[in-house]
Amino acid sequence: MHVVEDRKLDFKDVLIRPRNSSLASRSEVDLTRNIKFPHSGKTFSGVPIMASNMTTVGTIEMADKLSKFKAITVLHKFYDYSRLSEWLSEINYEPWLSVGLSDEDFKFIDDLRSDGYADINIAIDVANGYMETVVDVLKKYRDAFPKCTIMVGNVVTGDRTAELIKCGADIVRVGIGNGSACTTRKMAGVGYPQLSAIDECAMYAHAVGGYVCADGGCVVPGDVAKAFGAGADFVMLGGMLAGHDESGGEIVFDDGKPVGMEFYGMSSKTAMERHYGGMANYRASEGKTVVVPYRGSVETTMQTILGGLRSCCTYVDAKKIEELSNKITFIKVGMQTNDIYGQSV
Repeated sequence: MHVVEDRKLDFKDVLIRPRNSSLASRSEVDLTRNIKFPHSGKTFSGVPIMASNMTTVGTIEMADKLSKFKAITVLHKFYDYSRLSEWLSEINYEPWLSVGLSDEDFKFIDDLRSDGYADINIAIDVANGYMETVVDVLKKYRDAFPKCTIMVGNVVTGDRTAELIKCGADIVRVGIGNGSACTTRKMAGVGYPQLSAIDECAMYAHAVGGYVCADGGCVVPGDVAKAFGAGADFVMLGGMLAGHDESGGEIVFDDGKPVGMEFYGMSSKTAMERHYGGMANYRASEGKTVVVPYRGSVETTMQTILGGLRSCCTYVDAKKIEELSNKITFIKVGMQTNDIYGQSV
């Protein structure tokens, strides 16, 4: 039996130590980043937050709203061709589209580009980024679409992160089993504490010129700050952006008023039945379906998240968001901080 003895850390295991700061106001903080991707050659200039490509989060409506914040939405892959092409003809920003490993997904992207929609970015969405077929598909997309920015994942180890970047990924998604609607850790026993996963994967990614996106586990704005502090270049949010007017999912009403919205993991029984024709007999559900509070427009939540990030920056003397990983010192804490987890913004 092989056991890694050193302790790995999650968001709840640490706090950020303040330091003397020259910043007099949160308004002095710049939350935008300018990132040039190693393979596509494109440059991202904006707020490095991504809405997850879950059907209850990654909607066209979410993309339009977050674009006003210069943030990213990775669209879920269940829009039909006509709806998606209509939307692409209307927007003035570069979209992110998600795909799986199938030939049908590849043809979908190829058809869009053949129809003139060339300025798209691709997220190869796989729960298990350790399958060798992931490398094969990544190389296929990179060879076919050399000027597309490509994100792939999910993984939680540095060596696999570096390998995927060398094979053509610009960004690697980091996180397994840590999402609020994910049950992989319970069902498969597989996972990795997210803070340590981000730290280790970012170190390997940056060494070979690539980037990482921390995916999952953020419950409150402070977790987003911790993710950036651990070295994440992008942070992807699911549950924190669910329950809004721009989110997908059925609305729950009480006395005619919206009080909640459906939110489910993409490996859940609900997702399998709605989007894949049912649960295959060789697999088990690795996600759950919950009702989150209805929270109105996502604009208010985004302001709260960005406000928390600016506040963190002022506490550690970071004038720009990319400075957080160099400015932050984490301190390990006891279990007394667990009371903040399970709450939503």
